[in-house]
Amino acid sequence: MRLPPLDELTPRQAEISERIASRRGGTRGPFLVWLRSPELCERVEALGAFCRFESSLPLRLRELSLLIAARHFDAAYSWNAHADKAVEVGIPAESVQQLAQGVTPDFGDDHEAAILYRFSTEVLEKHFVSDETFAAGLAAFGEQGLVDLIGSLGNYSMLAMLLNTFQVDLKPGWTEPYPDVRGFAKVAPETATPA
Repeated sequence: MRLPPLDELTPRQAEISERIASRRGGTRGPFLVWLRSPELCERVEALGAFCRFESSLPLRLRELSLLIAARHFDAAYSWNAHADKAVEVGIPAESVQQLAQGVTPDFGDDHEAAILYRFSTEVLEKHFVSDETFAAGLAAFGEQGLVDLIGSLGNYSMLAMLLNTFQVDLKPGWTEPYPDVRGFAKVAPETATPA
């Protein structure tokens, strides 16, 4: 990581870190960067928690939206943290592999996943969505679902930019999910200090 470890936390940082750890099982990865700005960290963590745990979108689609943003920004940490979770909650492993390879995934009979992929990809790549894609998204997810999807994509995009800018280390044993992007296959060392 580009920043040194946080050896001593201020009382405010410690308070926020404890809250994050109680909800997420530890303070690691991006939160070790966000804590440099405690008030932003608190708000970002709350938004992230909503997007992951409380959004109106079904869990499999929440995980898929995270992977779409992670792949768009080539954010290896997010990808590694969620690729298996997406499969566990119903996104086909083949679709996840295709997404990692930069290929349009075939979601089979999961029309909602296909619509979410098309909607998300259009907004991330073109910065707009076509009338046809908007109508399909609205029919599939409703007004609240579309608003939650945009919130999720914004949150996960911000997360990806932070992970990439500060070069947050992969967890020990994780591999670079798309080595062609940076021209090397990176494997996090087994001896790295766990976050």
